Order: sequence, then C-alpha cells, then structure tokens
Amino acid sequence: MAEQVRAIRTRRTILSAAAKVFEENGYQAATISEILGAAGVTKGALYFHFRSKEDLAQGVLAEQDQQIFVPHRACKVQEVVDVVMLHAHRLQTDPMVRAGVRLTMDQQAEGLDRSGPFLRWSEVGLELLEKAQAQGELLPHVDPRETADVIVGSFAGIQSMSQAVCDYADLVVRVSALMRHVLPSVALPSVLASLDLSEARGATVYAEALEAAQQAAEGAAASA
Repeated sequence: MAEQVRAIRTRRTILSAAAKVFEENGYQAATISEILGAAGVTKGALYFHFRSKEDLAQGVLAEQDQQIFVPHRACKVQEVVDVVMLHAHRLQTDPMVRAGVRLTMDQQAEGLDRSGPFLRWSEVGLELLEKAQAQGELLPHVDPRETADVIVGSFAGIQSMSQAVCDYADLVVRVSALMRHVLPSVALPSVLASLDLSEARGATVYAEALEAAQQAAEGAAASA
C-alpha cells in the first residue's frame, strides 16, 4: 500500500512539473531534462510512469477534466452553465488546468494529438443538452450536438482572448457574457429566467464540489 501511495505521489509530482514547463515554454520547446529538473525525480522514475514527452503531454491534457465534478442539477441547462463556469474558475486558479488548455490550443505542438479535450467537452455538453431536451428545457429547433460544439468552440476562443489580454484575469466576466449571449437561442424563456449566470458561479460550484468530494471520501473511510 505504501509503495502504491508513493507511486501515485511521484506520478502527480511529475505531471505537475510537466504542466509548469509546458505552460511556460509550450510543447515544442519543452524538454524532458527541464521536466526532470522541475520534478526533482530520476529519469528512471519518470519513464516508469510516462514513455515520452508526448505521453506526458497527454497526461496533462487528461488532467483538465478530472477530479472535480459538477453536482447534478434538476435543470440541465444550469448544469451546462455550471460545467462551463467551473472550468473558467479552474483556469484562473489551477496550474494543471491552465497547462492542459495551453497544450490544447498550441498549434505548434507537432505530433501531439490535441483533439481529446475538445471531443470530451463536446460529449459532456451533448449528454447534458440531450437531457435538457428530454426535459423540455430547449427551444424546438435546437440540435444538441451542434450546440455543444458551438459552446466548446466559443469557450476556446474566449479563454484564448482572455489569456492574451490579461492572463485570464477577466475570464469569468467574459464567460458569463458568453452564456448570456448564447443561451437565449437555446433555452426556453422560462428556463433562462431561472438560471444563475453570475460571474461568481464557478467559484460557488467549485466550493460545492469540493465539499461533496470530501463528504464522499469521509463516507468511504468510515465504511472501510
């Protein structure tokens, strides 16, 4: 058990170091030597967990949609909003998420498959929008898959603009505005009136998700 815990910690240390180097230098310029130096581990330890720089980058890419889960909402359009606003909040506060997004948007990352995050987020949006449609929350003309792709693509552009202009300082403001502009063409007016689209929504959902995760962990420990 102790060895397993140590291995998990080592992997996390390596990923955190890789995230820092990728965010600062981009994929092409980043080197394994820099990542080793930032992580403070041996080359053998790194290659035990990751086969290559590309494998490391894929690990960082996968981390941006892990660990924090939005609580289920009765209104699925609100759940869509919460997913988007939570991701914006994490971009402002979580270096691993920032590095993952930097890699996703890095058009100079030759040989790196950057499609994964886009496809995963589109699938998350599609699932929620299909549930919203089944519950009668959407306007009749709405195609859930098309709408999911529009939201994901628009978020990518908004976050890229915010990063370039002010290093994400105004990201939640921009994303709140995005939701206010997009959702009237998607959701019924009665649903729109019930939504929380505030700039603080992401931080609120983050705190709620952390509390739920802590309670789940305590419950698992108590039953073990």
